[in-house]
Amino acid sequence: MAQDDSIFIGASRKPDDSYQRPEELLLKYGNRHGLVTGATGTGKTVTLQILAEGFSNAGVPVFCADIKGDLSGIAMMGEAKDFLTARAQAIKLDPYEFQEFPVIFWDLFGEQGHPIRATVSEMGPLLLSRLMNLTEAQEGVLNIAFRIADEEGLLLLDMKDLQSLLANIAERAEEIGARYGNVTRPSVGAIQRSLLVLEQQGGNHFFGEPALKIADIMRTTRDGRGAINVLAADKLMMNPRLYATFLLWLLSELFEVLPEVGDPDKPKLVFFFDEAHLLFDEAPKIVVDRVEQVVRLIRSKGVGVYFVTQNPLDVPETVLAQLGNRVQHALRAYTPREQKAVKTAADTFRPNPDFNCATAITQLGTGEALVSTLEVKGVPSMVQRTLIRPPASRLGPITPQERQKLINESPVAGQYDQTVDRESAFEMLQKKALDAQKAQEEAQQANTGGGSGWTIPGFGNDAPSSSGGRNTGNAPRPRTSNRQTVTEAALKSVVRSVGSSVGRALVRGILGSLKKGF
Repeated sequence: MAQDDSIFIGASRKPDDSYQRPEELLLKYGNRHGLVTGATGTGKTVTLQILAEGFSNAGVPVFCADIKGDLSGIAMMGEAKDFLTARAQAIKLDPYEFQEFPVIFWDLFGEQGHPIRATVSEMGPLLLSRLMNLTEAQEGVLNIAFRIADEEGLLLLDMKDLQSLLANIAERAEEIGARYGNVTRPSVGAIQRSLLVLEQQGGNHFFGEPALKIADIMRTTRDGRGAINVLAADKLMMNPRLYATFLLWLLSELFEVLPEVGDPDKPKLVFFFDEAHLLFDEAPKIVVDRVEQVVRLIRSKGVGVYFVTQNPLDVPETVLAQLGNRVQHALRAYTPREQKAVKTAADTFRPNPDFNCATAITQLGTGEALVSTLEVKGVPSMVQRTLIRPPASRLGPITPQERQKLINESPVAGQYDQTVDRESAFEMLQKKALDAQKAQEEAQQANTGGGSGWTIPGFGNDAPSSSGGRNTGNAPRPRTSNRQTVTEAALKSVVRSVGSSVGRALVRGILGSLKKGF
């Protein structure tokens, strides 16, 4: 059984499949990060669930993504079932007690949890470029846009702020290019089109205010348990790039906001990154370098990062080297890539002379895993074949009614539900444009002496000649042509458009009167 300074993961087995010893994760090494891998259906989600339960009971807040909806059951008390009771007996979990956990539900779209928002300026040009898959030239223009926003005091809060700024930059391309380098309208247009695609994929729900406060995902309850923040990600997974960029942004925010704490007795927060391969798929080197930097340095902030994915090859070696606590569920080895993944996973463990690690990985049953955690002095333990403990909370999803009840009773209820749209770049640039237009109109009015600025011959707007109407000197001579004037042509067009004979007679009468005056 786990002590106050550790989390009980399960029990390892001897070569004859008999009970050997409890396998635990020491809380003091919980911020040394971890990896949970395995093929679909091998028990990764349950492992994530029991780790989240353990950290919560130890007073450590947790943030995790719920890809399929199964993880939501952690908010409800578990129920006794034969296969769960049998597993508890096999690993000598006595007593096997059921428990519900303090859960806060979040959702970028605000449908299955409290909305999560970030401002455009908080996201920054690097992550936005990654999110929109911009070219190097387009990323350069976006960096210039952020620089101009800083210099001119333009707040970039939501997507319309950035759209307005980009339109302004396109109009000032020559002026801005002279200061910062070439800014082309095609590059600006490409960014604007990418923003439109992002908006259609739901990005407009994410960017805005009120922005998420990091303190709200680091709550503890009155009885000392850590809150488990569950991000509803089933709909979010329809846009994998938004999902991965959001979680990377959250990690970066944690890294920038939290103070240095060294090596605490237990983590300040544990972060589970499910479907971790989405973070690295087609990611440019600068993004991978950023992830490696954050993972390497955020440990000293007291934050543990646990990647959950199907294949250990999904995580770059530079990041993989930072992950000290490992739970490896079964892998299949039917293709050359799968065989390479099995060998990679086996080679990362401290060998156990009792069994062949590579062979064992392909033979593990559901809810069984190879486990190696950091022991005294941070040394990895010898890998053990382990039966994972059953969860104390409910297996499977909760109902929509149960979810809504928990959302209504949440400690952050009402704080993020309504969008706040304060004055920012969109409003400021709009005001500048109106002021400039007004100034231009006033200038034109002053130049024309208050007149309308245009005349029609024969309607009294012609400037009178100094000779009382006679043509003298270089003054233009009166027209004697029989060709119709602009006014006559316009009025005759009206005649043709009038349907009734009475209407035509009236208009002809007016036309005749006017012609006599010409």
